[in-house]
Amino acid sequence: MTKSKPIYILGIESSCDDTSAAVICNGKILSNVVANQEIHASYGGVVPELASRAHQQNIVPVIDQAIQRANIDKKDLNAIAFTRGPGLMGSLLVGTSFAKSLSLGLGIPLISVNHMQGHILAHFIEEEDYTAPPFPFICLTISGGHTQIVKVSNHFEMEILGETIDDAVGEAFDKSAKILGLPYPGGPLVDKYAKLGNPKAYKFTKPKVGDLDFSFSGLKTAILYFIQKQVKENPEFIKENLHDICASIQHTIVEILMEKLKNAVRITGINHIAIAGGVSANSGIRTVLKQAEQKYGWHTYIPKFEYTTDNAAMIAEAGYLKYLNNDFATQSVSATPRMNVCEKE
Repeated sequence: MTKSKPIYILGIESSCDDTSAAVICNGKILSNVVANQEIHASYGGVVPELASRAHQQNIVPVIDQAIQRANIDKKDLNAIAFTRGPGLMGSLLVGTSFAKSLSLGLGIPLISVNHMQGHILAHFIEEEDYTAPPFPFICLTISGGHTQIVKVSNHFEMEILGETIDDAVGEAFDKSAKILGLPYPGGPLVDKYAKLGNPKAYKFTKPKVGDLDFSFSGLKTAILYFIQKQVKENPEFIKENLHDICASIQHTIVEILMEKLKNAVRITGINHIAIAGGVSANSGIRTVLKQAEQKYGWHTYIPKFEYTTDNAAMIAEAGYLKYLNNDFATQSVSATPRMNVCEKE
């Protein structure tokens, strides 16, 4: 039996405030390096201009480290995959420009990747203890910028069944945290404190929208008014009840997500359910999704934590799958801040 020739793909991710590079070989990740940008914490959110400057500083050392950790030479690379969009334009331009230059310099193909498809395709990274979902499956993509229910028919055939009509779920977590005076990014802190509180201490009204669509703007407003009213009566309310407040907020958001997933399963008849995106790191949604296997007979697929937030491993995986399809980009390709998960490159 002949051994297959190794195919090395370098993935580059720079859609928001994390600079990341990864090397994949025949579907297996050899390295995945992420440089976070601490500077945004003091501003309470990502500042686009500062993000793009930090990417310029980080991209060379991050890529160099990824290649070194993979224990290969840059001349071993077969192609360069990069995030074309969606994301912050200034951030995307750094990764796109570098990928194009490196591809040209090494004389190897260039592969552009849809960031949202990358999150979903992270499920196909080869891991010893993980089985990828079979087609078709439903994927709940949840992040700071997106909340969608996607039907995935094959690696690059996807259909949005439902999505948020206003704010994304990650924004709902972060804005709720800001209302509570928690530092940015607040979503992980809400999750942390929620584990210590009573999820049914406070009840928040769930928005009424379509069977498969989401809305979080009204929930954010309800949380704001609730906190303002309670603090007016007791200035120490947040401090005294932080864990219960966080647990109640998280419980409400997770219930909203699960109700929509149940509708998606009922409508499509598909019971293979995956999650993707930064908010899929949330312990509440992970726990409830695992419980759904016993409760509803679903088959659930939860990615490793390192593949949930923005990372280049998912871009490298998408690039590898595209490489096998000879799906390459030209040097005229450009970054685009808006892209649909269904969009063909």
